[in-house]
Amino acid sequence: MVREIYESELKELLELYLNLHEDTVPKMTDNLKATWNTIIKDENHHIIVNEIDGRIVSSCVCVIVPNLTRGIRPYAFIENVVTHLDYRGHGYATECLNYAKSISEQNNCYKMMLLTGSKKEATLKFYESAGYNSSDKTAFIQWLE
Repeated sequence: MVREIYESELKELLELYLNLHEDTVPKMTDNLKATWNTIIKDENHHIIVNEIDGRIVSSCVCVIVPNLTRGIRPYAFIENVVTHLDYRGHGYATECLNYAKSISEQNNCYKMMLLTGSKKEATLKFYESAGYNSSDKTAFIQWLE
């Protein structure tokens, strides 16, 4: 079942992120709690999960960004697309991305953007099959310490 995350599911989400690029589940600090509270209360920040047999197996984040161009239409930014290793290849992430697209359309977004650090051909083909392309724009990243 694809849906938005419940406030009580932070621990499960952080455990799923071990399949993304995290090495450990962070400690439940005041900073983590405050960040989670900010995210959960932000109507433009959507954490989408796919739950199978009571377990969150896939997720993505969709942030709707207000915008002053393109007819004052917002855009969507997709991040943290992940599926648990044991559940890959079943379309669960695609379902999350489709849900994000629906949210983006409901918010009258004119585009959706997604960045990936992966160079794996299978990952790139996955995003292409989900409707994304890498030819329209060039992304630049500046990492901050």
